[in-house]
This record gives sequence, structure tokens and C-alpha cells, in this order.
Amino acid sequence: MATRNVLPSIFHRLKSTAAAPITAAPQLVSPPQLQNTPSTNNDQPIIINLENHKELFSSVSTPKLIKSSITLYMSSVEPMVDLGMWVMNSKMMETPILRDIILVGVEHSFFKHFCAGKDLKEAGETVGKLWDGAKIRAMLDYGLEHADGNESCDRNLEEFVRTIESTTSQPSSPVSFVVVKITAICPPNLLKRVSDLLRWEYKDKSLHLPWKLKTFQIFANSSPLYHTPTKPEPLTPQEEHDLESAYQRLSTICEKSLQANIPLLFDAEDTSIQPAIDYFTYSAAIKYRKDDGPLLYNTIQAYLADAKERLVIAKKSADEMGVSIGFKLVRGAYMSSEEKLASSLGVKSPIHGSIEGTHACYNQCASFMLQEIANGSGSVVLATHNLESGKMAATKASDIGIKRDNPNLQFAQLYGMAEALSFGLRNAGFRVSKYLPFGRVDQIIPYLLRRAEENRGLLSTSLLDRQLMRKEILGRLKSSSF
Repeated sequence: MATRNVLPSIFHRLKSTAAAPITAAPQLVSPPQLQNTPSTNNDQPIIINLENHKELFSSVSTPKLIKSSITLYMSSVEPMVDLGMWVMNSKMMETPILRDIILVGVEHSFFKHFCAGKDLKEAGETVGKLWDGAKIRAMLDYGLEHADGNESCDRNLEEFVRTIESTTSQPSSPVSFVVVKITAICPPNLLKRVSDLLRWEYKDKSLHLPWKLKTFQIFANSSPLYHTPTKPEPLTPQEEHDLESAYQRLSTICEKSLQANIPLLFDAEDTSIQPAIDYFTYSAAIKYRKDDGPLLYNTIQAYLADAKERLVIAKKSADEMGVSIGFKLVRGAYMSSEEKLASSLGVKSPIHGSIEGTHACYNQCASFMLQEIANGSGSVVLATHNLESGKMAATKASDIGIKRDNPNLQFAQLYGMAEALSFGLRNAGFRVSKYLPFGRVDQIIPYLLRRAEENRGLLSTSLLDRQLMRKEILGRLKSSSF
């Protein structure tokens, strides 16, 4: 019903903008330039073409383009997004009949656009279509957020193992990474306890943590330590047992990924538990290695003020130990919660004071890792929807001699978002992946809520996709190539 009602509006907008040039998004907070303007300097060729809609969307069918255009338009309408988020967080979801109706509606709209499927089989079909049609790889993400106990962690371990094993079903797998959430194999309350102890150890070098494994340096001088104002109690015997169980789950995942020869991406969380996630990732990277590149990639969130310093410190620690580790660079997803917590404690926020600061930090981190790759020691996944960051990284990579198909340099965007950037990078010869979450619709609701909020915040990228899609759809309709 909702789709039928919105179709006239969509096609009215298609018609009214058919001949309109692509323009910039409303000036909210220094949005990136939308167009890839031809350079007047012959030494600076255009690396990514984001203007030719026919070339960008040549691998996408017309029905899928129309569905994508409708979904992106719906998710760009502020009242619609607010209403959807209110419904998903309301008591309506506690009424079985209403819940079922709502979930069916979500499944056939936003879920199909932003997610790979309800189970591993459906996800595999999406991966195949993405590779066969667009030659874009997939990062498979079992979409559970947090575990609530050891039994839940064990069930999630089984899902991660099945996901890894599924990548070996084809001789040359189009899956570039399997995504792992430490919060799915170790309860967040234990991660908070471990993080508190790691923070206190950084402040008090005399503290001995008997359970601690060899790892890289986790903190920088600029890292936020206010989460732990007083010395925490040591882990109880039960907590130490649970921590060992969590590490054994991680060991099983790493061993399976070695057997499958598929690298793992570890997602980041908020600063209250991120130190423990870094600890898990870095200690595992020391133990589990493969010969032709990193097995493990940790995530660095550039909206944190200590991001660049922590990245450089971790990379230096890895080099000194002779350990190959990769990094995924993102801007970050916990801005509101980080600011609220810092404000409630009366301390300085751990994030940059402006969006410009975050953009600058991201580009600095990307530049550092690109130079490391050029020097023969580094691997990075540049996960970004920001057009300027994507173009700048692609240009720098070419300028310093990194081959575009270098396996140590990969770009990534979320499935269903930043399509023009993904296709533009692919057309330029770079390795591109889409982040593909899968899982039951009700299980993946938190992910969808964040995507709705993020899509609202990424007006420039979303607007570019919608405008280019409209032009391509109208062009096909006019040429009767439906």
C-alpha cells in the first residue's frame, strides 16, 4: 500500500528533474562536492567518474533501480524516517499481530534494500548477484548486535563458523571478508570490565592483569580514560572463566578463517568497551597469521580525537613484532551516545568538535595507511560514503604508485548506500566491497534504524545516488529499454 502511494510522487520527481543538472545538497555542515569537475591540470586526471549515470548503473536492472530510487527517496523524507523509528521503538512491537504486520512491511522495503537476506542461503544468493552483475565483492556480516550470555555467545559462534565455511563453496569466492562482532561472542558487560582494567593498567603501570595476553599498545595519550574514574576490582574467577571462553570462541573463528583463507573484519563499538575489542583483535593477530597478507582487520573510527594516534601506535607495534594486521577506517556511529556520556560526567567529549575535524582525521588516517602500503607494509579497507574522501584516496593511491587492483587497498560501502561511489571506484579499477548484513528481520532492526538515521545524515551522497538513478531510469524509459 505504501509503495503504491509513493510511486506517483517518485515518477513526478523523475519527470521534473529529467533535464536538471546534478546539484549540491543543502548546505548543512560542509557537505562534500558532489560533482567530479574536470581538472584544468593535465597532470591531475579524473580518477573516478561520478557523472556518467549510464556507465555507473549499467550493471543494475531497471526494476532494481526503480525500487532503490523509491527506498532512498522514502528514507530521505524526515517525517517518514521519524515515524518509522517511532513505530519500531514503540509498544506496537509488543503486540504480536501488529509486530508481524510491521515486520512484513519492513522486510519488503528497507530490509530488502539494505540487507542481504534472512539467512545464509539468501545472503549467498545476494553475494552471487552482486558479483555476477556488478563485479563487486561482499563483506558478509551475521547481523546480531550483542550477546546476553554464554549460551547466546555459543550460538553466535556457530553462525560465524557457518558464515566462514560458506565462503569456500566456490573456487574463487566473491566474499572479501567475514565481519565479526566481539560483542556477539563476549557479553558487553564483561567487555566493559576488561576495558576498565585495561584503562587502569594504562594509568597505573604497577597493575598486574594475570589473564592478559600479549597485545599491541591500545591507548594513546589522547585516549579517553574517564570511563574508569576509580580502580576497578579484579576479575572474579567466573569472569576470568567467561573471558577465557570468549577468547576460545575467537580462536575457533580465527582457525576457521585460516582454513578458508578468508580475512576477518572486526567491527568497532563505543569507547566504553572498545579497548577490550582492540585487545581481543590485536592479541589474536599476534597468534593467527597467514602468509599472503593480514588475517585480521581492526576498525578505527575517525570521529574519535585519538584515532590517528592510536592507528599509528598500533601499526608501529605490529611492525616491531613482525605482525601483519589490516585496518578498516570508518567515520564512526556512536556520536550521540559518546557526547551524552561525556556531558553527563562533565568531561570533554572524545569526538572531534566539528564534522570538518572528522573529515580531516579520516583523510589523514587514509593518507598514512596509503603511504604504508606504498612502502610495502600496510593493508587498509577505506569504508566511506564521503565522495571527497573516496576521490582523494583514489587520487593519492595513483599518485604514489599503488596499483588499483592491489589487494592491500580496498574500498567499501554499505549495501544499498553510496551506489554511485561504489560503481565509480569499481569502474576505475579499484577493489570494492559492499557490507552485507544478514539475519532475521527482527534481529536486524537495530542495524536498519542506524541506516535510516545515517541516510538522513548523508544528504549529499544520498542525493547524488537519487539524482543519478532518476536520470538513468528516465533515459531507459525514453529508449524503451525497460
